[in-house]
Amino acid sequence: MEQVHPTRMELIKKRSQIALAEQGRDLLKEKMEALIQEFFRIMVTFTESREELEAVSASAERSLIIAQAVDDPVTLRSASFATKRQLTVDMCGKNIMGIPVPVIQKTSVMLNVMQRGYSIIGTSGRIDETAEKYESVIDIIIRLAETETTLRRLGDEIQMNRRRVNALDQVVIPELKQQAKYIRFSIEEREREDMFRLKKVKKLIERKKKKKRQASMRSG
Repeated sequence: MEQVHPTRMELIKKRSQIALAEQGRDLLKEKMEALIQEFFRIMVTFTESREELEAVSASAERSLIIAQAVDDPVTLRSASFATKRQLTVDMCGKNIMGIPVPVIQKTSVMLNVMQRGYSIIGTSGRIDETAEKYESVIDIIIRLAETETTLRRLGDEIQMNRRRVNALDQVVIPELKQQAKYIRFSIEEREREDMFRLKKVKKLIERKKKKKRQASMRSG
């Protein structure tokens, strides 16, 4: 226990610190509960998007396998090189209960046949279908990137709040209460000692008065 002064002012100070620590703990618990609710709300969307990604990825892979089996390999390779391009996304931010999270602007990478860069003459609908499905995969991945980052930041904040609550509950508040108990015990012990001394002094005074009266009566 840290050195404390067993005075009434110190006791009032410790009680105030206990009340403040308990209030802070309760506010952190409320924030943590709200964060957990938001986390699971977003988790539902994330899970749905992951399931959608798995389904679309599997479908895109099947389309690619069929195209590889049926179409001319050179034509398929040329089409794949033609569709290669750099993707850019616009991002901004928002706050969820004071936590900054990214927001990716809702832009789709889906293109029509004329925009993909390969000649529509000599390529089959299978190649178009494969390109379209992989573009859908990229769209979902971009959407998932935003959601996953948000979940990670919320999860980090929840863990940090949990550590703070535990520190207050298990260390700070018990220590303050122990200090307050020590101060209260010291004050009560000192008051008992003061009372004992007062009674002792009172008895001495009364004994002196009694002796004085007795001496006065003998002299009279």
